[in-house]
Amino acid sequence: MAEKKEFIRIRGARENNLKALNVDIPRNQFVVFTGLSGSGKSSLAFDTIYAEGQRRYMESLSSYARQFLGQMEKPNVDSIEGLPPAISIDQKSTNRNPRSTVGTVTEIYDYFRLLYARIGIPHCPKCGKVISRQSVDQMVDQIMALPERTKIQLLAPVVRGRKGRHEKVLEQAKRSGYVRVMIDGSQYELSEEITLDKNLKHNISIIVDRLVVKPDIEKRLTDSVENVLDLADGLLVVDTMDGNQLNFSQSFSCPDCGISMEEIEPRSFSFNNPFGACPSCAGLGYKMEFDEDLMIPDKTVSIADGAITVLGWQSCTDKSSYTRAILDALAEEYDFSLSTPFCEYPKKIHDILIYGTNGKSVKVHYRGQRGVGVYDVAFEGLIKNVERRYRETGSDSTKQEYETFMRVTPCQACHGQRLKPTSLGVTVGDKNIFEVTSLSIDNLQKFMQNLELSEQQLLIGKQILKEIRARVSFLADVGLNYLTLARGTASLSGGEAQRIRLATQIGSGLVGVAYILDEPSIGLHQRDNDKLLATLKHLRDLGNSLIVVEHDEDTMRAADCVVDIGPGAGEHGGELVAIGTAEDLMKNPNSITGKYLSGELKIPVPSERRKPTGWLKVVGAKEHNLKNIDVSFGIDSYDDTMNGGQGTRTDYSYKVSKTLFNDRFKVIIGGSFSPDAAADENLKENLVDDISLEYRLDKRDNMLIKIFRHTGYESILEGEVTQTGVGFVVRKKLLKLSELFRLSSRKEKKETK
Repeated sequence: MAEKKEFIRIRGARENNLKALNVDIPRNQFVVFTGLSGSGKSSLAFDTIYAEGQRRYMESLSSYARQFLGQMEKPNVDSIEGLPPAISIDQKSTNRNPRSTVGTVTEIYDYFRLLYARIGIPHCPKCGKVISRQSVDQMVDQIMALPERTKIQLLAPVVRGRKGRHEKVLEQAKRSGYVRVMIDGSQYELSEEITLDKNLKHNISIIVDRLVVKPDIEKRLTDSVENVLDLADGLLVVDTMDGNQLNFSQSFSCPDCGISMEEIEPRSFSFNNPFGACPSCAGLGYKMEFDEDLMIPDKTVSIADGAITVLGWQSCTDKSSYTRAILDALAEEYDFSLSTPFCEYPKKIHDILIYGTNGKSVKVHYRGQRGVGVYDVAFEGLIKNVERRYRETGSDSTKQEYETFMRVTPCQACHGQRLKPTSLGVTVGDKNIFEVTSLSIDNLQKFMQNLELSEQQLLIGKQILKEIRARVSFLADVGLNYLTLARGTASLSGGEAQRIRLATQIGSGLVGVAYILDEPSIGLHQRDNDKLLATLKHLRDLGNSLIVVEHDEDTMRAADCVVDIGPGAGEHGGELVAIGTAEDLMKNPNSITGKYLSGELKIPVPSERRKPTGWLKVVGAKEHNLKNIDVSFGIDSYDDTMNGGQGTRTDYSYKVSKTLFNDRFKVIIGGSFSPDAAADENLKENLVDDISLEYRLDKRDNMLIKIFRHTGYESILEGEVTQTGVGFVVRKKLLKLSELFRLSSRKEKKETK
């Protein structure tokens, strides 16, 4: 029995293309599964070993727990013995939630929130001075400074953003002699029967006193303030009865600006919590706003001919539609024509159409199903109208369609920093939490090493700092030293996301686990590959089994055992070709992998390089860490970008795919001409090669294409084509980025339909 525990013994594995495969995989070692693509490596690692480990864990749970989790299908295998608990770290698609960042996924941000809440130094968000706790006398003086005869209520916030019915809180307030409470913004008498939804978060404030500001209330006000502070743990809210509230705290306030801060808690630094998130953008750091240029992409067209393309207003070309009736009424009232090109309207007419009539009504004559009528309509403007339609629609597909006419802009309140000003005013080492998380992992390590703290701060934050430093070093160890904690996970490649999860697992310190990884070296430069291998060996040395699906030569040579699956792909694979060290595979005549490792087989370097037929030019790329670079990629040629991780994916596959759709720059395919040329004559002069295309791409997949005449490329365009001198203007959907490259490099010459 002792011998069985040294191996994961698999008998009769038949999942996918595996052919009754039998193999003994050594435990507590670094094992690599290799072979041709499609040979069955992942079927053995993930669909058999991991799936069975997960199924056994589920079966170990109680029947009550299993009824919520559902049944897991048993993999097609006769038996697996000696299988430890399995954790899969594969290249699944990254989290597309805009609230998910590298910091939140690795949980480093949670430690930073705790650090700032415990040892952070608060500053006034207005004047920048260090602020301290307020005394009762200071609070009273500020309240007495309100205009005389101002009606006020003193509120004690006893419950803030907590779920539950809170019956005991209300009962205790009633017994203490209080008569009224504010619950979620509404006032209640405590004599009423108050029933709260236990599944919703509630805010409850006891109304301790109601006063009118005048000189003789100071003693009563002082007593009431002290009562409020006792009830609400040092917090006081003064309701001025006009919709405004003043917050006071025995914790922190600025004597010069009169700004008070709530008690600093870890949730004060969470952009996913209303107590810390910027109220303007709800913690996203940006807003999606409707853009006039996307709603009216071609301003040389008149409204009557379809200049307005935004959803809900496309029908304005139909003279019987309600939207046309509104525009006709505006044209009659303000004396302009709907047949005039939009770009020729004076500023006054332009502003009326885009921003509305400022409440002034116009007479709209409309013939509908119920007959003819005249309606007074105060036109709100195109932007406000579509904003309202976007808010009110319940259809996800309609919302997505509206979003194609919106552009992402940084939040003007927080400037992309996602938190409230009071939260951003708290510093550690003269940096707020956003500034720290915006540092690259390399610079963050230096900052943490050189951080100077007082003796008291060190005493409080010692354990937190230890965890942060360890987890940051794990990210550096897996070759992610160029990332920032504020980087959104939606922008990460599969390899980066996998290595982040690997760093998180190292931080957990688990022992006796089988980690199953899917090509963790993908996208890594060889220098960083050595760091990754050292990290994997560290995981093994802790007492874990590592099973890595990999093609990388260095990884195979560093492994304790290599399992070669093959010999071919698909139905020609699924068999055990060889098992042993890399040296053992080199000696095995049946192993194709071994032949490449030994140098018997190799990929020859081409004697001649293929010449590109055109160029895809990227101008002024600034995404993430790119520093305003210009780069050209050949069409009909194979281009490579080196120095993995240091912006290469951002530059090619990410920059070219993502930023095209955000209209950050223009892409010119083949030839060269001035992208700023305005007149047709200028375009003719700059048309120097056999084809020149300019793509002006809007958000998502809606785009306006200006393509210059060339025989054989006109057939690229689908749908209605409008002739415009030397070229044509076309609106079409670009379904895949690959379609752009395929269409732009076509050489077949077809006639225009």
